[in-house]
This record gives sequence, structure tokens and C-alpha cells, in this order.
Amino acid sequence: MRNMIRNRLVTLLALLLPCLAMGAQPVSVIFDTDMGNDVDDAVALAILHALESRSEARILAVTITKDNAEAAPYVDLVNTFYGRGGIPIGVVKNGKTPEPAKMLHTPVTARDENGALLYARHVTSGSELPDATSVLRKALASAEDGSVVIVQVGFSTNLARLLDSPADAISPLGGRELAARKVRLLSAMAGQFPSGKPEYNVRIDIPAARKVFFEWPSPIVASGFEIGLSMKLPASAVDRDMMAWTKHHPVADAYGAYQKMPYDRPTWDPTAALYGVRPEYGYFGLSAPGRILVHDDGRTTFEAAPGGKHRYLTVDELQKARTLEAMVQLATQPAR
Repeated sequence: MRNMIRNRLVTLLALLLPCLAMGAQPVSVIFDTDMGNDVDDAVALAILHALESRSEARILAVTITKDNAEAAPYVDLVNTFYGRGGIPIGVVKNGKTPEPAKMLHTPVTARDENGALLYARHVTSGSELPDATSVLRKALASAEDGSVVIVQVGFSTNLARLLDSPADAISPLGGRELAARKVRLLSAMAGQFPSGKPEYNVRIDIPAARKVFFEWPSPIVASGFEIGLSMKLPASAVDRDMMAWTKHHPVADAYGAYQKMPYDRPTWDPTAALYGVRPEYGYFGLSAPGRILVHDDGRTTFEAAPGGKHRYLTVDELQKARTLEAMVQLATQPAR
């Protein structure tokens, strides 16, 4: 009986919250991604665009931590596909994982029957774009105080460099002070809880991850490896739902290039994006407040502490069903 009542209340809440959110200001989002290392980054970006189309979010900038020249053109063509080709993009310089990626190369180089690029874009190579640090500083400097949510789904390289950035012509504030004034939440796909096993986003740039988790001034909520692993985006969402309204889709093309279809893929990065914009929807639970520690071998451990600025996501079976349904719905929403 209790479970029946709880299920009905959760369903009612899910119906009411979008209506209540309609009058709210869109969440200002900066998306920091290692686009190209896994296809779930592309799904997370599609979800953010869907949320912007619903007036729930506004993408201020996309910054990239994968040091590959095709990462930025792919981000730009996805943004253009969704009608937002003007979103500023910043790239990491002398960063990690420069290796080529089929999920980038295939849609970036795809051409139609007339030989023209299949996906319109404004960026030819990441080498022509500004450093991510300056793009982060500009986006934050122009934002209202306490308004920005950063969704970090790659390495901590860019945010660590932001913290070290000095005052300049963009802002009289150093990077740490700028983040403290402008950012209200860092939603990061990072770590593994409570096991503490080394996780890819942390392990690839351990010094940067340690710096961010030790020095970042705003609250941090981590979506650990175990969260996305427990909810997999079904192949049908890509080859059926995503393609139901368009002949060509850059996220579907990335999926097909990343791995032979059909396959279900964990939703690591989409969970961080979804929580960053809709933290009040009850999709996830939260740990007690405390502090996330990054160790020399890339492990992450959590120490509970009253008043701590760090928490990590949890999810139960009921939440898994609702959350996966929301991610599928948003990821496959038609561009408009």
C-alpha cells in the first residue's frame, strides 16, 4: 500500500514540476566535455539543447577537454543542428587524449549526394578557436551572480586552469573569485561511490581533478560511475526514436561510428546534465554533505561532514525508471 501511494505521488510530482518550472528563469549552463572519448557526451549535449528548447536552460558556452582538432567542429555542428550555431566554444591547449575518434570524424566529414557537407557548421578545426580558459572567463563574467551551473563531463583540466587564471581585460577577478561569484553548482560526472575505484574522467588528469575538488568554491554534486552504469540508453532510442523525425542526425551518426549498432550505452554524462538543470525533480537521491577526496592513483573517497560542499548522487529502482525515461525523451526530442 505504501509503495502504491509513493508511486502515485512520484508520478504526480513528475507531471506538476514541468508546469511549475515554466515560469522560472532558464538555468544558465556551461558544458565542459571531453567530446569524442565516449558517445554519451553527445547525448548529454543533445539533452541540454532539448532543455533549452523547453526554456529550462540556456547554454552559455561549450568548453572541450579532449585535445583533438575534430572535437570542436563536431560540437559546433551539433549546436548548429539544434539551431544554436552561435554558442561560444573553447578548446583545451596542450591537453589530454589527442587521439582521433571515429564518432567525431564520421559526422564531421560526412557529405551528401552532391558532395556538400551533410551537417552545416562554422568551425573547421579546433585550432582556430580560443583557449577554453578565456571562453570560461567571458561566459562567467557576463553572467548574473550566482546563476551559472557548470556541467563537467570530461576531465578537470579546463576548470583547474580557470581557478589559476589571473585578473585580465575580461574581468578584474581571478578565476577562483570569478567562479565563487558566478557559479552556484558544479555538476560533475566523476568518481565512483562509495567504492572509490579509479574512474576515467578523474584518472586521465589526476592533478586537475585534485585541484578542482580541493579548491572549487561552489557546491559540487558528483554523478559517479555507478549511476550512469545503472541506466543504459537503449539502442531503440537512437535508431528508432531519434531518427523518427529526421533523415540524418549527428548524434545517431556518432553512435553508429562509435560502436557497431545496435547497442545500449550507459548514461554517465547525461545524468550530470539532467541533474544540473533539474536538481529538484527527484530523479536522484543525494548523499550526506561532505568532502570528496582525490587520491594519487585516481581513487575518489567521500568523507561526510556537516556543512560540506560536496555530495554525490544516488538512485533507487523507482528513480532509475523515471530518470531513464526522461533522458530518452529529451535526447530524442526533435530540434526546433
